[in-house]
Amino acid sequence: MSQLKKIAILGSTGSIGTQAVDVIQRHPERFAVTVLTAYRNAQLLIEQARLLRPQAVAIGDESRYEEVRAALADLPIAVHAGEAATTELMALPETDMVLTACVGFAGLRPTLRAIESGKAIALANKETLVVAGEIVMAQARKHQVPIIPVDSEH
Repeated sequence: MSQLKKIAILGSTGSIGTQAVDVIQRHPERFAVTVLTAYRNAQLLIEQARLLRPQAVAIGDESRYEEVRAALADLPIAVHAGEAATTELMALPETDMVLTACVGFAGLRPTLRAIESGKAIALANKETLVVAGEIVMAQARKHQVPIIPVDSEH
């Protein structure tokens, strides 16, 4: 039996993120989620956290923090808010791989933090490479981290 792959999902409430959550939910013998993040869809983030029981969640929109914290207060899930917290969660030691599925430039800092921490990157956010491809690839080489493209068409 293969070892459980522990995944952080950056942008779990978007199209690719929800597909990843669905796959992970159907294969609990293969995958576990360590971190879920969303920018503003607090309700879906809460539902996903209740389903997958990650160690931590982060909501980018700090005005939604209290809503998420209160909804998950009965569970042993750390709740964070804001870009800095999201970025730092990508370095969680328990995480093996980070799925970068958030929209636009928002994924750059967290992706770089994950690379610096030695996490494999499943990259569904093409903007990260468009905006800073040279930096991202140089850091991946430096830290010997694989960048695995994720095609949103499949």
